[in-house]
Amino acid sequence: MAGIPLYFVDLQDDLDDFGFEDYGPDCDSMRITAFLDIPEQDNLAPLARLEKYAFSDNIFNRQIIARGLLDVFRDFSHNEEDYLTVMAIVVRLAEDTEPTVRTELVEQIPPIAIFLQDSRPNFSTAFSEYLMPIMVRYLTDPNNQVRKASQDSLLILLEQGLVGQYDIENKVCPILLDLSAADSDDEYKVEAVNIICKMASMVNKSTVERFLLPRFCELCGDGKLFQVRKVCAANFGDICNAVGQEATEKNLIPKFFELCSDSVWGMRKACAECFMAVSYTISPEVRRSKLSPLFISLISDPCRWVRQAAFQSLGPFISTFANPSSAGLYIREDGTLSIRPSSPCLTDNNASIIPSSSEEPVENKLESLTEGTASYTSCSENSNLDAREGSSVIYVNFGVDQTILTLSDNVDPYVTKDVKECPINNYQEVNSRVQSAEDVFNTFLYWRPPLPDISQDLELLQCKTEIHEENCLASEVLCNNCVASSEIKKVLKSLQEHMDDPDVQAQVQVLSAALRAAHLDSVGDYEIKQNEEVNGTYPEDAPSLDFDPNSVNECSLSSLPSQGEAINPSSPTVKTIMDSEEQHSGAHKALQTEKNDSPHEEDKSKLQDIIPQPLLDQYLSMTDPARAQTVDTEIAKHCAYSLPGVALTLGRQNWHCLKDTYETLASDVQWKVRRTLAFSIHELAVILGDQLTAADLVPIFNGFLKDLDEVRIGILKHLYDFLKLLHADKRREYLYQLQEFVVTDNSRNWRFRYELAEQLILILELYNPNDVYDYLRHIALTLCSDKVSEVRWISFKLVVAILHKFYANSANSLGLNFINELIVRFRHCSKWVGRQAFAFICQAVVEEECMPVDHFVEHLLPSLLSLASDPVPNVRVLLAKALKQTLLEKVYFRSVGNPHLEAVEETVLVLQADRDQDVSFFATVKPKHNNMHITALEKQN
Repeated sequence: MAGIPLYFVDLQDDLDDFGFEDYGPDCDSMRITAFLDIPEQDNLAPLARLEKYAFSDNIFNRQIIARGLLDVFRDFSHNEEDYLTVMAIVVRLAEDTEPTVRTELVEQIPPIAIFLQDSRPNFSTAFSEYLMPIMVRYLTDPNNQVRKASQDSLLILLEQGLVGQYDIENKVCPILLDLSAADSDDEYKVEAVNIICKMASMVNKSTVERFLLPRFCELCGDGKLFQVRKVCAANFGDICNAVGQEATEKNLIPKFFELCSDSVWGMRKACAECFMAVSYTISPEVRRSKLSPLFISLISDPCRWVRQAAFQSLGPFISTFANPSSAGLYIREDGTLSIRPSSPCLTDNNASIIPSSSEEPVENKLESLTEGTASYTSCSENSNLDAREGSSVIYVNFGVDQTILTLSDNVDPYVTKDVKECPINNYQEVNSRVQSAEDVFNTFLYWRPPLPDISQDLELLQCKTEIHEENCLASEVLCNNCVASSEIKKVLKSLQEHMDDPDVQAQVQVLSAALRAAHLDSVGDYEIKQNEEVNGTYPEDAPSLDFDPNSVNECSLSSLPSQGEAINPSSPTVKTIMDSEEQHSGAHKALQTEKNDSPHEEDKSKLQDIIPQPLLDQYLSMTDPARAQTVDTEIAKHCAYSLPGVALTLGRQNWHCLKDTYETLASDVQWKVRRTLAFSIHELAVILGDQLTAADLVPIFNGFLKDLDEVRIGILKHLYDFLKLLHADKRREYLYQLQEFVVTDNSRNWRFRYELAEQLILILELYNPNDVYDYLRHIALTLCSDKVSEVRWISFKLVVAILHKFYANSANSLGLNFINELIVRFRHCSKWVGRQAFAFICQAVVEEECMPVDHFVEHLLPSLLSLASDPVPNVRVLLAKALKQTLLEKVYFRSVGNPHLEAVEETVLVLQADRDQDVSFFATVKPKHNNMHITALEKQN
């Protein structure tokens, strides 16, 4: 019936002919078919008159009948014969040649079906026999407007559960399958696939799998119309949710891969937008092994719009990897985060997770290694994160020795990822790896007491061999880099013709950087491989003695003793060599530490084993300014929006991966980014816990306190939620800063101060009475004098809560001082608003029972009763309400013999005789009869 006013203006002249001059858009309560009850129009019975107008030559008459069918059924559904007559008229009217009449009729079918379901016992039979055929036939109507209306009505009926299972499988599904067939009209096919996708969540799983799923998979590969594939891609998540995990992995995931690689960028964009819904349905193994690489391909898509959608979905997609048991949190039914009981877990971010005790057997340490998982976080899944691009290294600490397990360069990256993520649960496998590492160990590379068997010839032979190997190695590295450089140059040359495209410009920048890196790697790779082959391990493992062939001259070699000659360690020649080698070893060790250790330590801080590392790397790159130029100007905002979900997925033990990104977002130049973080910082504090919150979030929280009001409001709305997570000493530091919220950039922003008052009511429980009196009391009194009445009224409640805080904690002296201040500030205020506020505060104190009644009658009641002589009627009105509705309703004041009852009753009698009508009314009326008047007066005041 919501669309009725659209036709009222057009039909006003026709309605006037029937004598309904006042029947217009504002007459919602009048029946549309009321003219059927007027006997003066003709001598026909109502049903005959209905049939007359239903098949009149006047189109507007038929439109009115079609629009008013619900009223017709309400009038004639009580009689079975009349009911069947109306149904026959509806069936005939459904064949009307005018599209607007058919549209009006099909729009009325859902409300008619709902009415008949409640009023007719045989609803399902009548609906299936009369109304359902109309719905099905209109799905193939030649008029587009009729088809759209029938599709909407069908979805409403399915959503309400008004269509029986038999009709779904034998009437609805067959017509949809016919319309979506390969030889069907293009327009009908697009509409049919749209209905199939939307109704999948409204019917049972068995029906979807037997009737709709095969056709949906077929339509995903429709090569004729990209519109069909786009509808399938946009609704792919709903279909996956409808059929469940097994059918999704078996039938839908292959189709999803095809859509993600579609030649039309709109399909790939739609896939990126529904990626989270698809990921939510499948198993963790398929999510990690198949969907993660697929999502990486969408992030690096050539089309900017696809990349933009992919980055927006990156955070939600990462959140599907969340494991509540590893995160230590769970989500309550109300949607709030809660902390699970803490359990011992490994949070050490170092590569070594096994205690370096030389007394513990290696076998025991290997067994503990099989149970740990943190050691694998030291491995990079992205070759760019490792200083040596040729291999990935796992550090395992076995007592005092440290062994390096090197993964082959030729291993598939996804296989390598699985190897690094799967626990090492086979002792023999580990032992074989360690043994293989010891086999390549060469004691000649380490300094030891001089060997008497070394001769000058062997030294010369060794130097020549190393020089030859270095020359070969350098040639190999230079050759490989030359090939890479030539390939990059070819690609750059092909892109020069399309430099106007921003996407091409971004690719040219990346390729240019890669070309420069290729030239630098000619020397860098050579040095890295040389160090690996010469040293065999990192410098920190053992002090190495590196023999540089270039530094060994003939003089130094000739000065070595010959074979069989004793070596004197104190001789000048040997001492000189030893000093020279020690200096060279120290310098080389420092150089290796600077080149290898620093980048490795920096990259290692971003590693984890919860989600695939490339996904996290892409998420961390969303703060890169270059992304804003090549992807989306608001990409940082999307990163900030999804950061709590990513943090929850990684868990607090992996916060080090997100810390730098969070700090970068917190200092972003866009206030919208900082505002997003401010609104979620309390949730992030729950995820991280009190220690990480105090160390990493508190400084950012302090910065937000001094930010723009648009950012501060996010902090303010959840101020209590954040402060309660801090330790008492850290929480107390914010007492003085709370008063800064009273001052805003725009004084008209009264909602900011209103929110402050609401938060202070909650914050009272976090501080002791002395702190409340010294700090929060001043803020409350300031807000009570605000220019906006809404702020003042909520502040009065804050004052009452402060009083309750004092007396609940036995701080009666502070409460008495506060009462005296309220009397001075409000009871004796020169403005009537202040005196009215005093009456409201006293009334609230009695209602909330926030202080002992004897204290109230001693300190507040005399000042309250003195308001009976106030010259302003608004003050006396509130006094009458306080006395009549609150005080006299309490048992204490109604008890016989109460010495204060007489004073209160005398004041009420004075107010009942007040010259102001409103004052006398509220002083006389009983509380149960004046609720409506109280509400009206409060709004007026």
